[in-house]
Amino acid sequence: MLKKRDLQDCQALYELMVHPDVFPFVRHKANSYEEFLFLTKQTIEAEERGELISRTILDEWGSPIGTINLFDLQDNAGFLGTWLGKPYHGKGYNQLAKDQFFNELFYDMDIEKIFMRVRKINERSNKAAAKLPYVAFANNTRKSLLDEINAGQDIYNLYEISKDQYTLHTLRTAAVYEESQHLLEA
Repeated sequence: MLKKRDLQDCQALYELMVHPDVFPFVRHKANSYEEFLFLTKQTIEAEERGELISRTILDEWGSPIGTINLFDLQDNAGFLGTWLGKPYHGKGYNQLAKDQFFNELFYDMDIEKIFMRVRKINERSNKAAAKLPYVAFANNTRKSLLDEINAGQDIYNLYEISKDQYTLHTLRTAAVYEESQHLLEA
C-alpha cells in the first residue's frame, strides 16, 4: 500500500495531481511534468537528510495513486500532507494509507506527534479529520502553533494526533475485534 518515493512513479502521479479537485490542495505544486520530477527528486533528497518522510500510496495492484508525507520534522513531530488522485476519492485508500503511515511513524521512527493543518475551505478534509477517533481539534490547545501557520490570516484549522492517542485507539480496536471473533466462535 505504501512505498518510498521514487522517480519511476512520477508520470502517473503527475497526471493525478493536476486534476482541478486535487491540485489546489497539494503542498508542492508542479506546473509541468519536468517540475514534478525535479520536486520528487528534491523530496527524496530531503528524506535522506531527515527533513521529511514521504511515501507513495499504491492501490491493490501496485499502481501509484497519491502521496502521504510528514513535513517540517522537528522535535519528533511534523505536519501531515496527503493527496489522492480524483478517481480514488471516497474508496477507503486514504484511511488505509494513514493507518500504515502512522504505524511506521509512531512505531518505527519515534515520531511522537503528527499535526494536520487543513484549509478551512477544504470541507472534505475537515470532515475526514473530525471523524478520526484519535485526532484532537487543536485550534485552542495549540494556539501559538495555529497563529504561526496562519501567519496573521485565518486559513487553516489545526489537528493533532499523538502517539498515545493513536496507540490507545489501536489497542481498543484490536480488543473489539478480538472480542467479536471470540463471540463468533462461541
